Amino acid sequence: MQRRRFCPKNSHRRQKGRGETLKGFILDSYALIAYFEDEPGADKVEQILGQAEKDRATLVMSIINWGEVYYSMYRSKGEEKAEEALLIMEQLPIKIIEIDRNIAYQAARLKANHSIAFGDCFAAVIAISMDYPLLTGDKEFKKLRDKIKVEWM
Repeated sequence: MQRRRFCPKNSHRRQKGRGETLKGFILDSYALIAYFEDEPGADKVEQILGQAEKDRATLVMSIINWGEVYYSMYRSKGEEKAEEALLIMEQLPIKIIEIDRNIAYQAARLKANHSIAFGDCFAAVIAISMDYPLLTGDKEFKKLRDKIKVEWM
């Protein structure tokens, strides 16, 4: 795994100053995999991670999509690199959303009505509920253009 230039601090839970307008983004696994693999769009992810580290952006990801990053790294690079990616992810300024029954229900309804991967449904549901754009390069999300905002990498 090639390391990116961004070096996270352990300070991602800092309070924002008064009167600041923050950008918010939902990350799907595509964004972080691109970041770790230095694929197209990695520079944009790195830039947004830097904004989040400076409290200029809020980044959110579902635990399902977090798990997708791990298993994708495991399959493509092996266990050691996947574990390294986990350690890095723990330091990134990303709020991880646990999945409750309501989120699972909404994701299942989205999956029932659209031919997209179930993991992507969780990212989409969180993007809808938080009214944040989804940061991705996954063309599958074009199928949901009437439901979610997408920030393309």
